[in-house]
Amino acid sequence: MTGGMTGGITGGPIRRAFRWVISLIFMIQIYLVMLILGILFAPWAVASPEGARKACNLYCHWVFFSARWMLGLRTELRGTVPDGEVLIAAKHQSFLDILILFEALPRPKFIMKRELMWTPIIGIYAKRLGCIPVDRGKRGAAISRMIDDVAQGRADPGQLVIYPQGTRVKPGARVRYKSGAAALYAQFGHTCVPTATNVGLFWPRKGIAKQPGLAVVEILDPIPPGIDTDTFKGRLEQEIETASDALMREAGFDPDEVH
Repeated sequence: MTGGMTGGITGGPIRRAFRWVISLIFMIQIYLVMLILGILFAPWAVASPEGARKACNLYCHWVFFSARWMLGLRTELRGTVPDGEVLIAAKHQSFLDILILFEALPRPKFIMKRELMWTPIIGIYAKRLGCIPVDRGKRGAAISRMIDDVAQGRADPGQLVIYPQGTRVKPGARVRYKSGAAALYAQFGHTCVPTATNVGLFWPRKGIAKQPGLAVVEILDPIPPGIDTDTFKGRLEQEIETASDALMREAGFDPDEVH
């Protein structure tokens, strides 16, 4: 595994240029496929959330297949997938970890930036899937809105996915955990399932070039309801960061060297 990752990074200039071109072609084709599937499945998606889920699952499968074929980038999900109504607090490093989680979960609902709800294709499908929009920069109001949306049952029951750091985080970077996950955990008394990842090593949050290797999302042991807020926040961060660091070290990257 380590050799697969470091080989992609340490190649000469010709190899790096070739990988950049292949990565660009890969990105163009996955967005074209998103557009095509979005249009083809639109009538079914508008009529039923099941249509939206089918389209998005098909898209995930295509991205995983084409990434493996074009880039040498494989994906793996580890751990036990929850199937009940739980809160999933996920490490977020790039678009790829969203796809891995979406494809794995039975009925995922993502908490996402409100502006994404107005983008073509993504916005339509996000609404049909029951995703919950939040406003950046309005933390108190955003948390209240999240709680209100979930409490009033505006989306079907399922696995509510939130990114505790609020954004994509570069591998090895330390970004503080926000209060949204803890607020939802305390308000609704659901089990919280942390997830860790190393996908940012291979599919960076910015830039075109992708690297070959094994991108992993790991579902960790659930945190039962009823823990006080401060203890929960500390435990959540510790478990996600420790597991994510271990996955990155497994891939040949030492997160401690970033600091």
